[in-house]
Amino acid sequence: MDFQLSGRTVLVTGASNGVGLATARMLLAEGANVGVCARDGDRLAAAFTDLGLEARSRLLQRTCDVLDAGAVGELITGLVGEFGGVDGVVNNAGGSLMRPPLETTDEQWVDQMRLKVLSVLNTVRAALPWLRKASGASVVNVNAILARQPEVRLAATSAARAALLNLSTSLANELAVDRVRVNSVCLGLIDTGQWRRRYETSGSPSDFASWTAELAADRGIALGRFGEADEVAFPIVSLLSPRSSYVTGATLDVGGGVARYV
Repeated sequence: MDFQLSGRTVLVTGASNGVGLATARMLLAEGANVGVCARDGDRLAAAFTDLGLEARSRLLQRTCDVLDAGAVGELITGLVGEFGGVDGVVNNAGGSLMRPPLETTDEQWVDQMRLKVLSVLNTVRAALPWLRKASGASVVNVNAILARQPEVRLAATSAARAALLNLSTSLANELAVDRVRVNSVCLGLIDTGQWRRRYETSGSPSDFASWTAELAADRGIALGRFGEADEVAFPIVSLLSPRSSYVTGATLDVGGGVARYV
């Protein structure tokens, strides 16, 4: 299927690994111009070293902390200068804090809220003048099923994710008049570098596949396994496509059937 993304320009934040990296690569494969950013510039550069010359000509890489509104503004300016506009944004930067609510400090609560909410606002605000000019503009906020199904072990992250889900709906309603669509993709357990690092420090005698299968069973994932980054990138790219032009304010779960809410 042609996603009609050839020649369109999309920014992907948090693109040095995992879902962000898979999304950026899929967009490049679809012929899009892609801006990518991450806080670790060296890691970001290493993630795309295997690209051919043609794909590389459609890629702009920048070191950027999306909590720095000025830096995000410069990033958007660079993207527009390179490719002439912005048609889509994938807000993927983020992380989790594994700590129960009463053991989470005030600073950690604030940090999680800033990371999940302000990072998205900074990026949307900077890109909005260009999104308004685009035909079929789309914003996809990468969130988590935790937004609707909190876990005590991830209390601050769950609350911040819920705030982002609420914000996404508000943005979808506010920007509909500008024909800018805003949707959410909520993840379950995905095989990313974060889980690889947790496995390496777990001391488990099992191999990674067995370790994740045990976790999947413990978390009640119907499909019995972790997801892959490409399995998340596909719905993200689908929502960016002009073919999804009547979809806004929607939330799509990609979690292997882990959701326990109605």
